[in-house]
Amino acid sequence: MASDAKPLEGSSAEAKYRILLEVSEAANSHLDFVGVLESVARVLEPTVLLDVIGVATVKGDMVRAHAIHVVGHARRSGESYVDAAARGFNVARDDVPTYFPLEGSVIELLARTGRAYVCQDLATEKRFPEEERLVAIGVRSYVRAPLFVRDRLIGAIIFSRTSARRFSEAEVAMLEAVARPIAMAVSNSLAYEEIQALKDRLQAENLVLREEIDQQSMFEEIVGSSPTLQNVLTRVERVARTDSTVLITGETGTGKELIARAMHRRSSRAARALIKVSCAALPETLIGSELFGHEKGAFTGALARRAGRFELASGGSIFLDEIGELPAEMQIALLRVLQEGEFERVGGTQTIRTDARVIAATNRDLPASVASGRFREDLFYRLNVFPIAMPPLRERRDDIPMLVEYFASRYSARLGKKLDTIDRRTMERLIDYPWPGNVRELQNVIERGAILADGGVLRIEEEDLHVGAAHSAAAPDKPAQAQHGEPRAMQGLHEQEKKLIESMLAECRGRVSGARGAAARLGVPPTTLESKIKRFGIAKHRYRG
Repeated sequence: MASDAKPLEGSSAEAKYRILLEVSEAANSHLDFVGVLESVARVLEPTVLLDVIGVATVKGDMVRAHAIHVVGHARRSGESYVDAAARGFNVARDDVPTYFPLEGSVIELLARTGRAYVCQDLATEKRFPEEERLVAIGVRSYVRAPLFVRDRLIGAIIFSRTSARRFSEAEVAMLEAVARPIAMAVSNSLAYEEIQALKDRLQAENLVLREEIDQQSMFEEIVGSSPTLQNVLTRVERVARTDSTVLITGETGTGKELIARAMHRRSSRAARALIKVSCAALPETLIGSELFGHEKGAFTGALARRAGRFELASGGSIFLDEIGELPAEMQIALLRVLQEGEFERVGGTQTIRTDARVIAATNRDLPASVASGRFREDLFYRLNVFPIAMPPLRERRDDIPMLVEYFASRYSARLGKKLDTIDRRTMERLIDYPWPGNVRELQNVIERGAILADGGVLRIEEEDLHVGAAHSAAAPDKPAQAQHGEPRAMQGLHEQEKKLIESMLAECRGRVSGARGAAARLGVPPTTLESKIKRFGIAKHRYRG
């Protein structure tokens, strides 16, 4: 600000009215906070000496330092409040005040009195906890005025000086009057910001949902009437309408994701998205960014701020598939989310709250992982609030005929074929087969049978079943039985499975997903194959090139 600002004491009522009119017009000509503050600063410049103008908003029992304009430091596109303040005051980002409790703050005083509060010298007049941070960034004196909209306190505006110059009574009166038209502009900015956030979130949710739709198999419904399955569905129905955390366990291919989707659809959160994260498919270096988001410049390639899955799932549900594969450091971060409902983006300092309902799934024996030290005990108990165990297909054989008819109908429609009959011997074979790959393996077998079918009859030969077992990446990832205690036959099966995966990776040059990837060639989802690659310790990168 210019040091030769004309004093207000001698100004006429007409001059003061003109200033208020200009402030109102300037403030309401912008929808973003910083634009409002810059415009107000320009109008006040000839009459009131100021170095900083800032806005803090009230949300619940917390106050958020929302926007700032430091005179002489023009804003930069996309710059956050913390970055702008750190640059303007030449301090570290951690020294910039962001959130503080409403209780005991100067803003609580403003809410009670409805009048501006003046501090003429922070060196001798500190009364409130948040003033320590103001001193740290160089503020010497300030006027903080309440922002009311229809008798509701939405926040406060602070007019600050870094010099020893005191605020006169006329200046305080003017700034208090100026706050009134600014309040409506700030309210409009809050509404605009919320609309933009909702729009961005909707776009992000749509993107996530499009990705999920692309990756989903055609098995969209839970099919079966066996007592075993009905017991599971009864538990789903009971827990769905609560916000309790659920842990779904079971072998690969048993339909854990279907249960999670059914639970979300029956919950009060069904209008919002169910966001899925496969903990096994993400590299350890990126899983933090995927779950919690990142700030611009947080790491190489972080060209813009990105919202994480927990942020997108707020108000809805998040499905953490293969939770047993979560790295140790991410287990700590997830525990904090489950306990406190809060996190920070990678590279960020702002605490973000989420009320996402957590549904986790695993094909591992988590108690065994806890005993071996691979999984945190406290996290296990936080996840295991309401356990649901998915039965393998061999324990619900009564459902196999219904599943066969369901898949045959769906694939015949997709292929443009008419399958009127299922061969009797075929049905017997399918019922007797142990199905190590569970429902997913049955689905693959029926698809191959539908492709090869002639004359409207579905036939599956014995050798087709064994081929199916091998090529569904053979099977179940058993819920984490100890490797050394496995029967020799099972060890041999795992070794064959590992060789099959390595052979397919070699053919696909290390590519896992996509039309030409190993997962498509093996007939399994990419997430399942990634899990097996990790489980067997296969270095897929050596097959590239």
